[in-house]
Amino acid sequence: MSTIEETTEIAVPVRTAYNQWTQFEVFPRFMSAVRSVEQIRPAVTHWVIGAGPLRHEFRTEIVEQRPDAYVAWRSLDGRHRGEVTFHATAPERTSVTVRIRTERPGPVGLLVGATGLPGRLVRSELAHFKEYIEGQGEESGAWRGTIRGGHVQPPHPHPPKRRVPHWPVG
Repeated sequence: MSTIEETTEIAVPVRTAYNQWTQFEVFPRFMSAVRSVEQIRPAVTHWVIGAGPLRHEFRTEIVEQRPDAYVAWRSLDGRHRGEVTFHATAPERTSVTVRIRTERPGPVGLLVGATGLPGRLVRSELAHFKEYIEGQGEESGAWRGTIRGGHVQPPHPHPPKRRVPHWPVG
């Protein structure tokens, strides 16, 4: 297993950076390796990534998501898992850290890992995200839901049922 970790500081508030990150279908506008993203359900996405004639499709499940703080996912093919965290460093600045853990079986995986290409790609795509959101100045949308264990949580907990007093019988 290989782990890639990249961090960048972005000149927008945490809420803005997080809100834009949750707009997965917009990723192809600024990430060069992302061809398309389809939001199948709130916790499941279908990705097509590639460079030149190379192309890879996979689905991911968002396993944990906390607004303005954290998004964690796993690929349903078991080849990678990742997380992105958001931390305010000042009122109008956010530190964004992306961690991706990959399984690279076989000699091709070893060769790709040894070249450092995955790390450079993540660094480049995170720089594209920074450039995009700073250039926009505001998010193009938002999804403020919470996900735990792959399940979307209700936006507000249901209040406890009121107990109606029972009159004594007899």
